[in-house]
Amino acid sequence: MNYSPRMIFLIIFLFFFSCNNTSTTATDPVINDPVDDPPAELEWQLVWSDEFDGNELDTDKWSYQLGTGTDFGLVGWGNNELQYYTDREENIFIENNMLHIVAREERFGSMNYTSARIRTENKGDWMYGRFEIRAKMPEGQGMWPAIWMLPTDEIFGGWPKSGEIDIMELVGHEPSTIHGTVHYGPDWPNNQWKGRSYTLPQGKFSDDFHVFAIEWSSNEILWFIDDVKYNTITPASLQPHNYPFNARFHLLINLAVGGNWPGRPDSTTEFPQSLIVDYVRVYQFK
Repeated sequence: MNYSPRMIFLIIFLFFFSCNNTSTTATDPVINDPVDDPPAELEWQLVWSDEFDGNELDTDKWSYQLGTGTDFGLVGWGNNELQYYTDREENIFIENNMLHIVAREERFGSMNYTSARIRTENKGDWMYGRFEIRAKMPEGQGMWPAIWMLPTDEIFGGWPKSGEIDIMELVGHEPSTIHGTVHYGPDWPNNQWKGRSYTLPQGKFSDDFHVFAIEWSSNEILWFIDDVKYNTITPASLQPHNYPFNARFHLLINLAVGGNWPGRPDSTTEFPQSLIVDYVRVYQFK
């Protein structure tokens, strides 16, 4: 069949119009469903606590550590401490919904002082969270209260390779200052530590209760006193050493007498001295 030039032009025009129309339809913008708002910020949820509302220490949550440290291969608990830790009511008891750990000057075993030390190992072990303790400190030369954490599994080896987290420590001759620290690195004497101190603007930590806390995640540990942040540790801050704080840790509370850091009690030290704990609370994101 013969087509006139006009007919051929019309056929070509219609062909291109059809192709262009199909392309336009295919590339029309797609209207998506509205995007949901991002989830609300995660909140801490209480996962473990001791409010000390019983008549005696809850041994489902805590274990005593007794003696001078020799049973654990740590003469003087590794710090030349001078106390014998006991589980006697003279050294540890609950009264008015508060835990009292009491250091006394008295002959016991081979030592001239007694006190108490407890831990949650294999009863409360956590990786990450907010650890919050409301407590009132003792004072006096030679006193050394501590609220701290040790690794449960020691996956990097013995101390300090697997780490130590000191939520708070106080040495009695500096009653207005607390210390938040981590220990890490190779064996003594090449062990490493990093921390900061906080000093009250007025008064002493033995005057009243304060809230000591850390917030611990995979990439940082933050220290707080009465919700004021005063210290931060990250993996980068420990380089070139290993960051051992992505593992399970447990809590310890003790009141030591003497040792390398605080020194010996002297004639100014009054006994008995007490570390009083209102509560211990552990929060995690859920």
